[in-house]
Parts: sequence; structure tokens; C-alpha cells
Amino acid sequence: MGAPQPTPHLGIDDYLAWEAEQPERHEYLQGEVYAMTGARDAHNTIAGNLFVLLREGLRGGPCRVYIADMKLRLDAAEAVFYPDLMVTCDPRDRTAEADTCKRHPKLLVEVLSESTAAYDRGRKFELYRSIETIEEVLLVEQDRRHADLFRRETEGRWVLESHGPAGEIRLASLGLALHLDRVYEDVPAAPT
Repeated sequence: MGAPQPTPHLGIDDYLAWEAEQPERHEYLQGEVYAMTGARDAHNTIAGNLFVLLREGLRGGPCRVYIADMKLRLDAAEAVFYPDLMVTCDPRDRTAEADTCKRHPKLLVEVLSESTAAYDRGRKFELYRSIETIEEVLLVEQDRRHADLFRRETEGRWVLESHGPAGEIRLASLGLALHLDRVYEDVPAAPT
């Protein structure tokens, strides 16, 4: 039996070309490729509700909301992610070159599962904060009615606002309020 071969470092452009041909989604971080797992009913319902609320709130303006299959490219971090939702208001994200990857989001949203929560709150959130245009990151739990909104202040500090189980989330970056009853509408009960 031969010695294991080192995995070659995959460049970001090579990853993007390879990813375009794959039937499943994969995220990319510093040369490594990670397969994405499927989501539960609650995750999809919450993401769908958020998309509808954001889309309705942004209708007619310069901002666009994207769900699940749109990639976020972070060149400085050598990473490509699939956020559950993202909002960009930047005209650079409406060019032909930005058709499959956005780079200048204002808001990022992740719906947390038990298997991804630590990573989404940790390393991924750290990388999200490095995006120059990002103003807010919303982390929504799928197993309980709770959301954490992180907002960048003018001094560059990040402030946490926790919400739940009722009330509303005020997105200062977009001038919108999301009612938790609508965010969790039709979400099946958490398993016992």
C-alpha cells in the first residue's frame, strides 16, 4: 500500500470552475472543499419566510436578496460560502461578473442547525466580519424561537441584540423590521 498523497491546494478560481459542474453544493476555505449537507424542514421554512419578508421589504429599491444557492466570495479570506440568505445593495454585485458570486453584501443570514451552529457562530462569523460592506449578520435558530443580530457600529465594534421568542428584529442596515411570528410561521415543532 502506498503512502497517502498530499491533497493539492485548490485555487479559488479552480474551485469555482469545478463547483459549477457539481450536482451538490460545496463551500471553499483556503484550498479545502467542504460538502454541504441537506437541510431540515424547519431550516427551509425559516429561510423561505425570511426571503419573502426581505423581498417584500426591499421591493422597488436598489437592494436584492438571495437565498441558498448564491455564492459569497471573500477573496481576502480565500473563501467561498453559501449563506442561507444575503442582501446586497452594491451595484458591483449586479454586473455580469457577479452573476454566480456576490462580494459586497450588506446583510448575511444563517439559519443555525445543531451541526453547524458552532462553525456559523465562530470561524464563519469571523470571516463575515472581515467583509468591508457588511453591516449586519443575523443568526436564526431553527430548534427554538431565537435570533441573534450582530450589527457593526461606526467605530467598527460589533454589538449583539438577542431576540426571542416574540417581538421583532430591527435591521438598521435595511430599515426593516422582521416580526418573529412571521419568521417562524409554519415551522414544525422541534423534535422532542
